[in-house]
Amino acid sequence: MAVNWTTELLDQLNWHWDRQLRPRLDGLTDDEYFWEPVRGAWNLRPRGEAVTPMAAGSGDYVLDYAFPEPRPAPVTTIAWRIGHLLVGVFGMRNASHFGGPALDYPTYRYPEHADEALHQLDEMQAAWRAGVATLDELGMAAPSGEAGHEDAPMATLVLHINREVIHHGAEIALLRDLYAWR
Repeated sequence: MAVNWTTELLDQLNWHWDRQLRPRLDGLTDDEYFWEPVRGAWNLRPRGEAVTPMAAGSGDYVLDYAFPEPRPAPVTTIAWRIGHLLVGVFGMRNASHFGGPALDYPTYRYPEHADEALHQLDEMQAAWRAGVATLDELGMAAPSGEAGHEDAPMATLVLHINREVIHHGAEIALLRDLYAWR
């Protein structure tokens, strides 16, 4: 039996997005978005309040960031995690593989409110889905060109993005639970 990898990989992301992650984001408030569950958490902050030397963003708000990442890695907020999904997971990949607008962490204008963040996340995720849907068998087998994994097939990148969305989505859901029970 032949396997249509485009369908399988999209079904995996779509099921998780439509049935688990996106419904868990409904009603996200600005208080939850910026809530810091522990001292020293990395967050999305007004530019003048950044707590890391490499805070990233072109707007009034920037993401805390440092390279190399401190050990242990800091806990990150919902705003920070959504920022990572917007830029590093969906946005940069949409740009490099599916003709989306060029963007990166330093030049991105991060959303200052939860509703704006969810709107941007919906758009970035939809663009990724649409791009992946254009990949046929040859497209899935073609080298991804991703730095450090240039020769890995595009299917490997799609699997990685699915894992990232599942992983960070679960973290965001847990942070919402902790916020509700604080």
